[in-house]
Amino acid sequence: MPMSDFQDVVVVGGGPAGLALAVALRMYGVGVTVVEKECRPGREPRVGVLRQRALEVLRDLGCAEGLLADGLLLSRAEVYVRGRHIGCRPTDVPGTAFPRPLSVEQGAVRPLLERRLRALGGDVRRGTEALAVRLRGDGAEVDVRGPDGRSRTLGCRWVVGCDGARGLVRTTLGIPCEGEPRPGLQALQINAEVDWKYGDARDTVRVFLERRLCAVATPRPGGGYRLLCFLRDPDPRITAAPCPDEVRDLLARGTHDPGLHLMPTDPPWACRARFHDRAAASLRVGRALLVGGSAHVWAPVGGHGLDAGLRGAHNLGWKLAAVHHGWAAPALLDTYATEQRRTARQLARWLSRTLPELPAAPPVLAALGIVGPAVRADGRMDRRSRAVLSHFVVDHRTSVLSADAGGPGPLRAGDRLPDLPVVQGGRRCGLHDLLSYTRWTLLVVPGHQGSDVGDAMGMRRVLADYAVPAEVFHVRPVSDERGRPGGMLLVRPDGHVGLRARLGDGRALAAYLGRWFARRAQPV
Repeated sequence: MPMSDFQDVVVVGGGPAGLALAVALRMYGVGVTVVEKECRPGREPRVGVLRQRALEVLRDLGCAEGLLADGLLLSRAEVYVRGRHIGCRPTDVPGTAFPRPLSVEQGAVRPLLERRLRALGGDVRRGTEALAVRLRGDGAEVDVRGPDGRSRTLGCRWVVGCDGARGLVRTTLGIPCEGEPRPGLQALQINAEVDWKYGDARDTVRVFLERRLCAVATPRPGGGYRLLCFLRDPDPRITAAPCPDEVRDLLARGTHDPGLHLMPTDPPWACRARFHDRAAASLRVGRALLVGGSAHVWAPVGGHGLDAGLRGAHNLGWKLAAVHHGWAAPALLDTYATEQRRTARQLARWLSRTLPELPAAPPVLAALGIVGPAVRADGRMDRRSRAVLSHFVVDHRTSVLSADAGGPGPLRAGDRLPDLPVVQGGRRCGLHDLLSYTRWTLLVVPGHQGSDVGDAMGMRRVLADYAVPAEVFHVRPVSDERGRPGGMLLVRPDGHVGLRARLGDGRALAAYLGRWFARRAQPV
């Protein structure tokens, strides 16, 4: 087999999740080839919403700035019940450099990731279709057909399926897709300019609730809106994309604006979607893994599937690199499978309870009209809803990779580390300024002045015994309180806390690292 046809990792599928994983692996120096049967990156005129956690993921991969320049930041959501305005909900969340979600053209995400991958030396073979996958004891083989029509075999140490719910990798491995369709519900979607009584605020999402109907209008970066109408499904046999008049009539009913006009964008785009809640029974079989749509699918509301796929690539990339380089035991890859399956279940459960996916009956609408303003004035439900939609509530507390050995504060092992202000080295910064996707980070938070230097040096000696890239920072909260107990947080490359321990607890740190990482060879 020619050397050019052998690679560390072959990723089957060049969508956002596959490209994000390839970028993550190249950041660790792992050789990657992405095979994608489409000849050119997709530029479909669809719009998606990248949530705050997904923007953090893209920042870690070096891709966020380009999207921010091209997208629209969404600062609020206006909610109407039977034509009556019942509240305005801000979309921002604290503890992040990306407090607001971003409306982007979905077709812009893939080219940005592909440019980043090529800059890192990754190989993207477009117009190349994967035909067969075979696992070997120490790797895998992928038969492909290139744009010239010729077939060849790519050898690799690892193969990752990012080729969708019916993709070759999952079906070849015989992994069942568990779950079921969600009957009786459909979504009609179209990109269009709208002439209506609600104006054209480019930072505002509008949600209209009517009997058995929820209509959502999200501004598009290219102008106009993406219009979604969620309603009961009278006939599942109808699969054709909706015509503009069908969507216009639904939108007019939801907005109580019978005179509105709808003008499809150029190029036009429309879609009729049904709903499934499914996840692969396993995300790993030996040296084969599943990411993105190959791993899980659910209702296409608000782009959460794209966000979850990026999160999965972010979770897997550093783990696969650590195992490939021999830093960590293969069991580390099993934590990707368990964590990502739990993430998918959490998101599917939360999103299935949102108003768009539960077009309301008249009693529910009446109750919303009465109690909605009071609930929003209280603020607690709004904050919870924003935390869910941002994906910041997703944690890995139950993961075997999360260990709690005590320490102060409400933050627990498995939680995402919030971007709080701290003082480090005499300067003020955010916690995320100290993190890096290419290493672990140990944060030493002293209990009183002068105790941090010795603790940091001792923890560096512990870290030096293990094959784990890491850096140590001693930090002080900006709102430091006298007598505050000290503690340590060992933060994973993906920003989740792996270990929480008391200040100076080298035994807890060594026990945690010894479970997952190889010891470095001691000099003779």
